Amino acid sequence: MAKQGKRLRNAYENVDVETPYDLDEAIKIIKENATAKFDETVEVSLNLGVDPRHADQMVRGVIALPHGTGKEVRVAVFAKGDKATEAEAAGADIVGAEDLMENIQKGQIDFDRCIATPDMMAVVGRLGRILGPRGLMPNPKLGTVTFDVAQAVQAAKAGQVEFRVEKAGIIHGGVGKASFTHDALADNVRTFVDAIVKAKPAGAKGTYLKNVSLSCTMGPGLKLNVTSGMG
Repeated sequence: MAKQGKRLRNAYENVDVETPYDLDEAIKIIKENATAKFDETVEVSLNLGVDPRHADQMVRGVIALPHGTGKEVRVAVFAKGDKATEAEAAGADIVGAEDLMENIQKGQIDFDRCIATPDMMAVVGRLGRILGPRGLMPNPKLGTVTFDVAQAVQAAKAGQVEFRVEKAGIIHGGVGKASFTHDALADNVRTFVDAIVKAKPAGAKGTYLKNVSLSCTMGPGLKLNVTSGMG
């Protein structure tokens, strides 16, 4: 087991990792312990009562966080002609077609989100084995396969977050930076959790939302009290 640094050990001495905290108290502790030399990311993790190996228990979607993530999102768009021009005008970092496909095949994947117009999916489809495992494959259900590329690019840049449950039933995502105001972090956390609750699949049985925790990059993870309305 990796040794904990002195800073992290001291942080854990001041919290109870077993007792659930109300959201406001948890955010206060997280912000107090975010003392790294960089602006730490605040992340929420949820343990769900689902088995994603079954199609009717998959939890996946997108969330538009009200205060964004604080992270600069690099967006790649597969488009041609007017749609390529539209994507560039909306702020896309990389725009291309077959040339973009070839660059990705060479290992040049310097983007965080990938959007494509429907007519480009024959090209994008060849990249399934590369983009799929990285969670970058455009998907019409997530709004990343669309002719409205301007709106899709702007949403991605504004802090839209994709979520997908992992094999162990865990979903996690960044919900802001430690430098965010208390209220902004609280709004983002509530929005993230509410979206996961609303995405409960038909096949989920028993307790759906088992545990929720909040942490920052270099700090302790705190359990959240989900029975108090995340207040």
